[in-house]
Amino acid sequence: MLTEILPFSFELDTIAIAGASLWSLALYLGFSPVNQWVIEQLNRWFNFAERSLYTSQTEFEKTRKGREAQNAFYASLLSITPFLVVGALCNWGLEISLGESWGISTGILACMGAGIYELGRRDGESSD
Repeated sequence: MLTEILPFSFELDTIAIAGASLWSLALYLGFSPVNQWVIEQLNRWFNFAERSLYTSQTEFEKTRKGREAQNAFYASLLSITPFLVVGALCNWGLEISLGESWGISTGILACMGAGIYELGRRDGESSD
C-alpha cells in the first residue's frame, strides 16, 4: 500500500523487523531497572531543556505541571529507542550466525523468559 504511493520501490524485511521487535521487547522487560533509569534521565533532560526556553520564572511555574506530565510521556515513549537498537543488533547477530528463522524463534523464547523474570522480580519487590 505504501509502496504504491511512493514513486520509488523499496523492500521491507518483515522477518528482521519482527525479530528486532521481539528482541527489543525481551530486553525492555528483562532490563526494566535500566529502562526506568533511562526514563528518569530523559525526563530530567526534557525538563532542563524546556526550562531554558522560558525567560520569566512566573511564566515557567504557571504551566509547569502540564509540561512535566508531557515530558514524562515523551520520555517513556523515547525510552524504547536504545532497546530497539540493541534488539536489532541481537537479531542481526543471530541472523548472521544461525540463519534468518532463528531470530524470531529465539526472540519469542527471550520474551517469555524476560516476562517470567519480570513477574518474579515484581513479586519479590512487593513481598519486601
